[in-house]
Amino acid sequence: MQNVSSHAQVQGSKKIRLSSIGLQKRREAITGYSFILPAVLLLILFLLLPFVLAVVFGFTKFNLLRPDQIKFIGLDNYLILFKDKLFYKSLYNTLYFTILVVPIQSAVALMLALLVNNQLKLRNVFRIAYFSPVITSMTVIAILWISLYNPNEGLINSALQVFGIPKQPFLRSADQAMNSIIFMSVWQAAGYQMMIFLAGLQSIPKDLYEASAMDGANKVQQLRFITIPSLYNVIVFVLTITTIQAVKLFTQPYVMTNGGPENSTRTLALLIYQQGFQFRNAGYASAVSVIFFLIVVAISFSMKKFFKDR
Repeated sequence: MQNVSSHAQVQGSKKIRLSSIGLQKRREAITGYSFILPAVLLLILFLLLPFVLAVVFGFTKFNLLRPDQIKFIGLDNYLILFKDKLFYKSLYNTLYFTILVVPIQSAVALMLALLVNNQLKLRNVFRIAYFSPVITSMTVIAILWISLYNPNEGLINSALQVFGIPKQPFLRSADQAMNSIIFMSVWQAAGYQMMIFLAGLQSIPKDLYEASAMDGANKVQQLRFITIPSLYNVIVFVLTITTIQAVKLFTQPYVMTNGGPENSTRTLALLIYQQGFQFRNAGYASAVSVIFFLIVVAISFSMKKFFKDR
């Protein structure tokens, strides 16, 4: 009888422990879900729901001023889109900006990081000077550069005339407008990537440079065989975020040129805004948004696969 009762007590204690463990796990799960719930709700509200609505509205004729007159038109918006020369021009401008600004901006940021990483007396001043444009409003910077690019009284043209170079139209020229925006964008955003590269540089052990110097390696060889390989993951991160930001180009052409001259600076993001909010053609703007989203996803996955294979 004692064996039976002791066995029953052991089984009962095991059940109590198991139930307490299960209760504790449920409490931990509830606590975990409660922490991620706000992020999930925000994700659904500001990312998933707008995308679903864009897909739905892309199949409709929808005027923002007449929300009660939504009409289902099937694939008509997409058929119009793929015949729209302005869409292809905007796509070309977006890709042109991205292809140029990403490598140039990343290279400038790396050079600035290498410069600031040296033991210079005024390196903190340089850090502030390079990073200050990043924390300044893009609208303010765009207005500033409109003045600098002024073809008659701009500071840049005044400097060019000192060297005997004639005045340039910059933002008023279809051939120079996008390149002018690229130059300004590199100047404005390179400081952000510089800080990321600087953090990566400071994590590289100095012993590697000392050992290579003892073996006779010069600065160029150290950069090629130590610095660049050690920064590989940082470089991948910088290229990825810079590409995503470049594809979403909107503020600069909106403030500085409004897509002109001759649509030379009109991007996909600007096209979506103008179609949706200026022309009130929300259905067509939604169709362009869906294609734009697919392009960004395709670029992101292509970059991920490329760097993974490397």
